[in-house]
Amino acid sequence: MLITEPNAFQRLFEDFCHAAFKLEVRRSYGLPSEDESFQTFLAGGDPGIEWLRSWLDLMQAETSTGKRVERVRVIDEPPSDYLRFEISVTPHNLAVGEDIRYLERERAAELTLPQYDFWLFDSQVVAFLHFTDDDRFMGFSTTDDPAEVLKHCQWRDAAWTRAARFSELPATVTAVN
Repeated sequence: MLITEPNAFQRLFEDFCHAAFKLEVRRSYGLPSEDESFQTFLAGGDPGIEWLRSWLDLMQAETSTGKRVERVRVIDEPPSDYLRFEISVTPHNLAVGEDIRYLERERAAELTLPQYDFWLFDSQVVAFLHFTDDDRFMGFSTTDDPAEVLKHCQWRDAAWTRAARFSELPATVTAVN
């Protein structure tokens, strides 16, 4: 069942107890809250971080209680415009306690990682993120089926142990424009 209510998505982050992990494989995300900032970035301007403030505040609140929030972003060389935009704000994510790492798309394929984004909460619940053909976020669905959770835990472990920290990325990837 597709869940589209925004507060339901936020509750996933408020309700987990120990660790949340996201695998990001998309080259772009069409989030209305980011459209203006993304266009400013593409035009060479500074989009600031106010458009990201609610996420940063949520992550700060959750990680300050000792919870872990980890992500692996699958990237191309060179990264897409959207991934460059994400990379440009990564220091702000790191400052509020997220741990974001990067994995080359070729390596992700070798590891046979899935071709879709998901969140894994406390190694017990998988949240599948659903997008339209033009990259707009539609909502999410969840499962706590043990076989599905185990498979996603294995993918998490494979990606996490092979991904590079932000500080380890080459300058060609972290260059803003």
